[in-house]
Amino acid sequence: MKKKIILFVIVVFSLAFANQDQLMFSDWLREVYSTKSSKEWPRARLHNMVNDLTFEDIGLLPKVIYPKDNPYSEIKVELGKKLFFDPRLSSSGKISCATCHDPKLGWTDGIAKSIGHEGRIAHRNSMPIINAVYSTSLFWDGRATTLEHQARFPVEDTLEMNEKVEFAVERIAAISEYKNMFAKSFSNKKVNSENLFKAIATFERTIVSKPSKFDRFISGESNLFTDEEVQGLHLFRTKAGCINCHNSALFSDNKFHNDGLAFFGMEGEDLGKYKHTGKPEDAGLFRTPSLREVAKTGPWMHNGIFEDLTDLVEYYNDGNPNFIKRSLTDHSRDHLIPEKTLMLRPLGLTKNEVKSLVAFLGTLSSDFETELEVKLP
Repeated sequence: MKKKIILFVIVVFSLAFANQDQLMFSDWLREVYSTKSSKEWPRARLHNMVNDLTFEDIGLLPKVIYPKDNPYSEIKVELGKKLFFDPRLSSSGKISCATCHDPKLGWTDGIAKSIGHEGRIAHRNSMPIINAVYSTSLFWDGRATTLEHQARFPVEDTLEMNEKVEFAVERIAAISEYKNMFAKSFSNKKVNSENLFKAIATFERTIVSKPSKFDRFISGESNLFTDEEVQGLHLFRTKAGCINCHNSALFSDNKFHNDGLAFFGMEGEDLGKYKHTGKPEDAGLFRTPSLREVAKTGPWMHNGIFEDLTDLVEYYNDGNPNFIKRSLTDHSRDHLIPEKTLMLRPLGLTKNEVKSLVAFLGTLSSDFETELEVKLP
């Protein structure tokens, strides 16, 4: 009996010291991450596929830069906002850009795959518009290179707004208030497709996250993070390996990776960037989404397959099982079988570490404006 009591006391003291060590480690992490520059943070654990020379650590969002051929003006932003919320850009007169990019839903639509013209289901999950200004390409497959370029696609897509651009422009040009706003927004005063998409893009460039809990923490508000959140931040940059793809101030490397969810040969197959480029080496590649506002923008992934952030983190913890079904008889498509990126492997995170990582992801959300007053002409 004495031996059992002694063993119990030893275990209790061991746990107490372990907890004390963990608390001390959390305090040290809190101090380093909140008061030091990112160059003095613990070294990020990067895969050898990540170029150290071009790697950019997570941090504060930079100032928005407007293109020279589409400079900022208040009247142009207001025009773009009205157009963004105007269903008259669609053939049915019922669908606007805001249908799939609702500010109340994190500038997405809150469903796995968007519903468009006549109830048709889109092929993919709607990516949030917020912070899109920092992306070097748009859509899951990167088929648009600028916000001006991106704005055209939904209007013409038969699954979305299903309208010919020239018809949408004619409809807008017939409205006197719009005509006046175009004249004040552009030097050529024209109501044409180029100016229409420039106005929408200008408005979209104003849709940017406000300082999040994470931003305020690394800017010196040391007591803002809980022990769980600061441990999650450290795991993000080290053991969990999230930093390999979700880096920079955008929490995205603006690159394309195969995450194992192309469902090759199965129901729901989507070969990602290959659909846009036609290059076999692009099969299964999808653009890395930003993790800013991630807690507000579910469901997640290109197919909206995850409705819970913990389940999503567990999928990565398991090493992203690659969903592929090879044909036993037809080998004509074997050259398109997606190769999952070598950066994804089982992580070995404990339940508490998964919980900490999810807690950290919650600190990337901000209190952006969700109630926008929009009075259409």
